[in-house]
Amino acid sequence: MNVLEKKVTWLELFYDLIFVAAVATTTHVLTHPEHGVVPVESLFKYVLMFVPVWWAWVGQTLFINRFGEDLLHQRLFMMIQMIFVLLMTSSLSENFDPYYYTFLIGYISLRTLTALQYLFVRSKETGARRSIAHFLGTRFWIGIIISACSVFFESWVRYAILYSGIVVDIIIPLLGRKVLAKMPVNTAHLLERFALLTLILFGEMIVSTLAVLKPQNGDWNSIAYSVAAFVLILSMWWQYFDSVEKKTNKSLDTVGHAIIYGHLFILMSLSMMAAAIKLLFLGEVTYSFGLIAIYGAAFLFFAVTALIFHPYRFEEQRLRKTQILALTVLLLSLFVLQLLVPVPNLAVLGGLAGFFIVYAWLTTK
Repeated sequence: MNVLEKKVTWLELFYDLIFVAAVATTTHVLTHPEHGVVPVESLFKYVLMFVPVWWAWVGQTLFINRFGEDLLHQRLFMMIQMIFVLLMTSSLSENFDPYYYTFLIGYISLRTLTALQYLFVRSKETGARRSIAHFLGTRFWIGIIISACSVFFESWVRYAILYSGIVVDIIIPLLGRKVLAKMPVNTAHLLERFALLTLILFGEMIVSTLAVLKPQNGDWNSIAYSVAAFVLILSMWWQYFDSVEKKTNKSLDTVGHAIIYGHLFILMSLSMMAAAIKLLFLGEVTYSFGLIAIYGAAFLFFAVTALIFHPYRFEEQRLRKTQILALTVLLLSLFVLQLLVPVPNLAVLGGLAGFFIVYAWLTTK
């Protein structure tokens, strides 16, 4: 049983704020539609920018989870990383080519610092802890070197090599599952870290939504839409945090892969939801595309939260297959009905808010 308590430090929380700024920058790519739709190219660029940001955060978070101590040299490592996060964030743009070197320096430096930390602690550890520090501290260099080699190429080949290295980096822990299982993650700390990042992202959703809507006195449409958007976000928050805080067994010994990789899609769904709320309000996309965008984000959030938390929930509090099926049918029915019979954007948000209230009630009762 994993019973050791590991508290999240203030420096970790500050570290999260820097990354949420990077996530907000990537979300901006989705808010520039053309001819009533967000181009496929923009969606592709969004994913290509979001994934490295997420993985850079995950890399340091997992190191802290297994080997982190509130020591001066570890603080310095994180503080230096923040500089490179800012550098990488400044390079996130739809027009990526001019910022390629800035992005590469930021990302490679972040991953290098994480790998060096594993090698640094390896000399001080024994047994399974030493084996894991050695495995991650040496294997992560494969992806780092592949991505760094992209600097010698031009055009699309450069990006193919850059992201090949990132993909290799991401699958290293999956390939080393048997090694990592010798020293399970601290589940309570890992859930808390992801939950805190998700909470900050929820806050960013509210801020970015209100910044666009700017409800004014007497503008009842804007005010009503703002309230509906907030209720939707609040219902999603309710479902997520009640599940994390009250319904999950934090003493489980696992490698944490479901939490780690599942949260990529949870965070992306929140980012996409914020962009969809804005686009619907401004009327910059067609009704059908706006509906697909916001329901797509909602379905992604629902599906992933239902799946990744299922094995961590106390057995008697897990959703039954019939409940998951009923929720899926409900969400799809709302989408099809509103697609066939167009409704005001306010009703779209209201329908989704109602769905997530039902989902929250089922998962938290």
